[in-house]
Amino acid sequence: MSIIRVEELHYAYPPPIPGWGEVPVLRGVNLTVERGEFLALMGPTGVGKTTLCLALNGLVPQATGGVIRGRVEVLGKDPRTVPVAELAAEVGFVFQDAESQLFTSTVEAEVAFGPENLALPPGEIAERVAWALDVVGMTPYRDRAPWQLSGGQKQRVAIAAALAMLPEVLILDEPTAGLDPIGQAEVLSVIENLCRRRQMTIVWVSQDAEHVAEFADRVAIMAEGRILCDGAPGTVFMQKGALEQAGLAAPQVTQVAEALNRRWGTAYRFTRLNEAESALRRDLLAAQGRRS
Repeated sequence: MSIIRVEELHYAYPPPIPGWGEVPVLRGVNLTVERGEFLALMGPTGVGKTTLCLALNGLVPQATGGVIRGRVEVLGKDPRTVPVAELAAEVGFVFQDAESQLFTSTVEAEVAFGPENLALPPGEIAERVAWALDVVGMTPYRDRAPWQLSGGQKQRVAIAAALAMLPEVLILDEPTAGLDPIGQAEVLSVIENLCRRRQMTIVWVSQDAEHVAEFADRVAIMAEGRILCDGAPGTVFMQKGALEQAGLAAPQVTQVAEALNRRWGTAYRFTRLNEAESALRRDLLAAQGRRS
């Protein structure tokens, strides 16, 4: 079942200066996302990834203004007309700039804010807060003021606040950009687990091909305001022409596979480290067996 459906979506921001023309960003986006799917959205800066995400939770055009045409449907609702506050209970959003999302006096209050606005029982709110903070490794900081945290810690709190709402759709706009590699992998692993166990639908903007190959079910590449191609990571990352057009690079292990294929005439096709390890170990053992 398609949770998200976008058809021929065009959008232009209002003129930045009176008398100037509108600023077109989306130029005919077509995209569907199924329930429980983990979709990665990739592309160079300025192609409309964030704008597309904002159109899914209604901030575009309700908060931004501008001209929009085409069809957008999320959970059977039209984000262009459903109030953003109403949609927020079902569509969570984590921005790249976490600091812009944090406004309460403590980490605990920040994570509790959403569930409190759902009028949940105090016991359930406490459980959700404890769970979400534990998920992102911020339990020891629950009494700390957000402004006292590092950039990476603020990002974890923003993610926890979104998770505490248990939304059906979670939109993540480069949410782990401020985290170290270990922290990135830990948070993405938790998000992937939510996707699998709770059938939460994930739309994740990322420039990290390695993590996309590891965690996403599907990847969509954006270029010039459109979806250039989409499919399983193992398929998309083999489309060298499309990646070059979008200014992206395949995962490093995929580049290693291409180098080996050119040098030795092999036909390796791997996008994940474990796939590379398995294929290379198999072939090395086979070569050793032939020598003995």
